[in-house]
Amino acid sequence: MASILLHSLSVSPSSLRHHTFLKPNHHIHHQTRKRSISFTCQSVSDDGDDGYLLDAPVSAGDGFSFSGGKYSDGPNPADEWFKTGKYMKAHPVYGTGEKAKDPLFGLAMGGSSQTSTDVFRWFCVESGDADKPSVILIHGFPSQAYSYRKVLPVLSKDYHAIAFDWLGFGYSDKPQPKYGFDYTLDEFVSALESVIDELGVKKVSLVVQGYFAPIVVKYASTHQEKLNDLILLNPPLTVKHAKLPSTLSIFSNFLLGEIFSQDPLRASDKALTSCGPYKMKEDDAMVYRRPYLTSGSSGFALNATTRAMKKELKKYVEEMRKILMDDDWKVKTSICWGQRDRWLDFDGVEDFCNAAKHRLVELPMAGHHVQEDSGEELGSIIARIISRKVRI
Repeated sequence: MASILLHSLSVSPSSLRHHTFLKPNHHIHHQTRKRSISFTCQSVSDDGDDGYLLDAPVSAGDGFSFSGGKYSDGPNPADEWFKTGKYMKAHPVYGTGEKAKDPLFGLAMGGSSQTSTDVFRWFCVESGDADKPSVILIHGFPSQAYSYRKVLPVLSKDYHAIAFDWLGFGYSDKPQPKYGFDYTLDEFVSALESVIDELGVKKVSLVVQGYFAPIVVKYASTHQEKLNDLILLNPPLTVKHAKLPSTLSIFSNFLLGEIFSQDPLRASDKALTSCGPYKMKEDDAMVYRRPYLTSGSSGFALNATTRAMKKELKKYVEEMRKILMDDDWKVKTSICWGQRDRWLDFDGVEDFCNAAKHRLVELPMAGHHVQEDSGEELGSIIARIISRKVRI
């Protein structure tokens, strides 16, 4: 298999790169007032660093990755999605300046893998009036903000809806592990706090899907005063849920994990379609594959996150159960459950919700990625849940 990986090595000439960096912002000011994301994407980097290869052909990459998928020279769904979003900066983790290298061959990685010399960039998509109550939509593992593309228009009618890509996923920064961000679950909690603080919202409703739910609940446990509602979509709620399915756990294996995480068909297509009834359209697949096709850093971030999940998920699920059952938990909490989830068994979920006195909403036609299978329906459900008068 090592020969397969070596065969797929590719280095992109700088002339093919499409830079999408913000002007340096050396100070973060955490504001208490809510604001619209004001950062914009630019075509040229001010510091000369390498950016995302949004316009690069399949043969280009920043280190190494498998070639896969077909992209034409015309309009691309991934580019169209990228244009709907903006970058915001949050979670400063200053590095030593040492250039990141891949963990297998020591090859220098591209700009998005390097230690942040300023503040990490998060790709965000927002819709609706910024003066209306805010809802933050948090994607699952592994996925992207793109998974909420059907939910955002529904919520934008009455709310300020924001979806972002986690560090290491989609179009956000993907620092190489050990070069500014190691993808531990505690680091994800800290990073989420930075994002919400940077958005400047006093009160917000949080929606989170899948295996990132325990991370969001841990954040929420120490910031209950900020939350109007918490909505969990197919979270790992029971003891049996505290183990990754084989489709994901394989990314944590030594060497094999590094190889498979570089394959966009495994890292995106299979991971999204093996857990429920979701049938991925080619246009959607092109968006999900793009980060893996243009940067080896996407695969290494997936590999690192999977290893952290495999090691820490059980502890986090146990802690989440205790938090949601505790008498001190005051946040209005709802669990939306896609009944056709092939990764997480429904057995025990209803009992937990009854014992914890949390609302349970069942979606019979949805799987693990509820927002993919029943996006419009989910948007309406979320709107109804948070429709009572909320504080901004």
